[in-house]
Amino acid sequence: MRDAPRTNKVRDYRKAARLTQAELGKACGVSRQSIVSVEGGDYAPSVYLGLKLAKALGTTVEILFAGEE
Repeated sequence: MRDAPRTNKVRDYRKAARLTQAELGKACGVSRQSIVSVEGGDYAPSVYLGLKLAKALGTTVEILFAGEE
């Protein structure tokens, strides 16, 4: 595990929704690896993927990605 702080709440919301990374990826039309990268802060999703993630997780893009620069 790395010590860098995450810059989004995707993992927290995914776990609260009891979804695996693969399930969330399938719901959003991306790979599990893409979800891993988004959760880890290594990949900034497009607006379209951000909207799909928010919808799948029952929240908003603003809540998922608040504080990102």
